[in-house]
Parts: sequence; C-alpha cells; structure tokens
Amino acid sequence: MAVLRELERSNPKLSGWVLDERGDVRQHVAVFMAGERVDGRAAVGRDDRLDVIGAVSGGSGTELLVGTRKGLFVLRGEHEDEMAVVARSFPGSNVEFAIRDPRSGLYLASVTHGQFGPRVYRSDDPTGAWEQADGPRFPEDTGSTLERVWVITPGEREHQLFAGVDPAALFESRDDGRTWELNGALWDQPSRPEWGPGAGGLCLHSICPWPGEPDRLAVGISAVGVWLTEDGGRTWELGNEGIVPRYLPEDARSGAIAHCVHNMHRARRRPERLFMQFHGGVYRSDDAGRTWTSIAAGLPSDFGFPMVTDPADPDSAYVIPLNSDEDRVSAQGRLRVFETRDAGQTWNPRSDGLPQSEAYLTILRQAFGHDGAEPLGLWFGATSGEVFGSRDGGATWTLAARDLAPVLSVRVA
Repeated sequence: MAVLRELERSNPKLSGWVLDERGDVRQHVAVFMAGERVDGRAAVGRDDRLDVIGAVSGGSGTELLVGTRKGLFVLRGEHEDEMAVVARSFPGSNVEFAIRDPRSGLYLASVTHGQFGPRVYRSDDPTGAWEQADGPRFPEDTGSTLERVWVITPGEREHQLFAGVDPAALFESRDDGRTWELNGALWDQPSRPEWGPGAGGLCLHSICPWPGEPDRLAVGISAVGVWLTEDGGRTWELGNEGIVPRYLPEDARSGAIAHCVHNMHRARRRPERLFMQFHGGVYRSDDAGRTWTSIAAGLPSDFGFPMVTDPADPDSAYVIPLNSDEDRVSAQGRLRVFETRDAGQTWNPRSDGLPQSEAYLTILRQAFGHDGAEPLGLWFGATSGEVFGSRDGGATWTLAARDLAPVLSVRVA
C-alpha cells in the first residue's frame, strides 16, 4: 500500500486514480506483481516490479475538465460516486474551454483574464503547471484584438489544432498549440462587413474536421452561419441553405447572412452528416453542410445551446432544450436531455435522475461533453454550479459535482 501511495505522490497525474479515499485500490485499476494480480495489501520487495493498468473490463474512472467563471476544475471519479475536485487552476479567471488532445495527451485551456485578456495554455498534467502559448493573436494589419477563444479542436494532421475565436476567426497551430496562425481566407471574406454578433459576441464556436480528410472542414459562426472548405482553408463557401432565421422579418430572410448558429457537430461515422442547434431550430445536413433540414419536431422547444453526437452512431444526437431566447432556462421547468437515434425523426427525453419540478437551469454552449465510450458517457454543467453525468447513454443521471462556479464548458479527458 505504501508503494502505491508513493507512486501517486511522485506522479501527480495519477492522484486519485490508483487509490480511493479509503486507500484501497480502485475497482477500475489492476495491479500485477511478477505477472500475478495482487491487491493493495501485498508485500512488495525492493526488486519486485509492479504493473498498474486500467482494468480490461469494468473500468469507469473518468476525468472531467470543467471550465467556469472562476477557474478550471479537474474532477475525477468512478461508477455512480460524486466526483472529487482534484485540482483548480486559473482561479478568478474565465476558463472558456479546456480539452485533452487524445493523440498526444496534451491538455489545452482557453483562459480569459479580467485585466490581461484571453490566453491559451498548455500542460502535460492538469493538476500541475501550465505553459502559456504564443498566441492566438491577430496580426497588426487586421486592426483587431482578440476578445475570447471559444473552442480548441484537434485537426486531422499530426500536431494540428484549430482555435475558434471572437471576433469570428479561425486560427491553426501545427505544433501542438505552441504557436498559432490566422486563416487569412476566412478573415478576408468579402461579406465580413455584413457579419454581426449574437448575444455572446461575433464568435466562431464550432469546428468540425472531416475524419481522415484534413483539407475538409466546417465551422459555425454566430451570428453568420456555416462556412465550408475543401482545400485546407484556402477558399470558403457559405452553407446556410434551408436554415430559417425566424428572428428576422420574413421579407428580410432571403439572402440574409445573419444566421445565428449555436452549436454544430459532425457524425464521425458518416462525415457528410452534420447536426446543428440553431437560434430557434434544430437541423441536420446530409450533404456536408451545404443544405439543411429541420429536425425539431418532437422537442418541447427548439431553442438551446449545447449539443452532443455519438461518435459510434451517425443517427444519434443529444440536445438540452431551453424555453426561449428571452427565457434561457430548462424547458418547462424540467431538466431533460433529448436524444434521437433516428437522425431527428423522433426525440425521446432522458431525465431519470434529473430534477423535474421547478428546475430552471441554464446550460451554456460548450457545457455538454461525452467520453466516446460504448455505452456513451455524457456530462453537462449548469451556470448554477452543478455537473450531471450519465454512464449509460443518458438512460440514468447522477449529480457528479455541486457548488462549483458558473460552468462554461465540460469536456471528458
């Protein structure tokens, strides 16, 4: 047991993963000595070798990166237990978004400081030190200043990352986020003078790479619409056909560029399919984002921000409806996640374990994430400081954390 405690002390990244709060070996961990599985009570000699691995079956340990208005919270836990806060970084600052790049294990965080503005940070260990990246920043000749980094997304090329920012622009890194370069073709779009902000700013918040095809990319901008490239960002085309901006007068909708996309995700196993949460509407595209079809029928409200798709099922998507653009709380006072498994033909509420009476919670754009497992693990956070989780694709939910600062983003590491 002492050996395992020393292992956690000397490797902070393992803290809370090997031993639980009582000092016992966690169920999702297997410890082997001389090729045989042992428990925490085994006697260990000076020359003995220990191998500590995730259990082949039954493993359910989870690490969440929860960005809030008062810092980044790293949560760890397993099974149905409430998760523990094992680290808090950037206290007092808005952590807009945080992610672990599954290719490299690198952690990246978008942080907005009240005095010093937005920065991107990198770390190999979210419980340890963070290194500030060089950028993103706008070239001087653009005359623009970075307001916020909304999202960071791994690309399809080795070491490639994308960042979506306010004012609406796409940055690319080719060195794991150390340095960043503005995509000039999107920035120099002739229609840019017509672009206007939504309530959250003029923000590029959704980045959808095409699996295995690094030159193909779709991005979502509020309040502009969908932009598509098939040549690595050298040229772009608008993909708003079929989307109805009901907030505009009917006679002003035709040809308007003011399309307030709230969230957009690609179906990885059918990459020509995209799902979108709009400002009053839920849509699906089956032609890589060029045209869109409404799939909102069956939802209690078609207004909302967060969205998740199941990477294993191209017919699957999850949304969390809010009442309306004037009343941005859980629809009808009931906190429900709605799931489709038939590409939006039908929607089913998934609410077992969530508050269903006088529940007026707000879930923001980036505050809904998944673990990519089968069954799919889902987690979302509210501005009231709760984080809820499901390990069975939304069938049942538990309270994973409470009393945090207002939650801005949730991602599974």
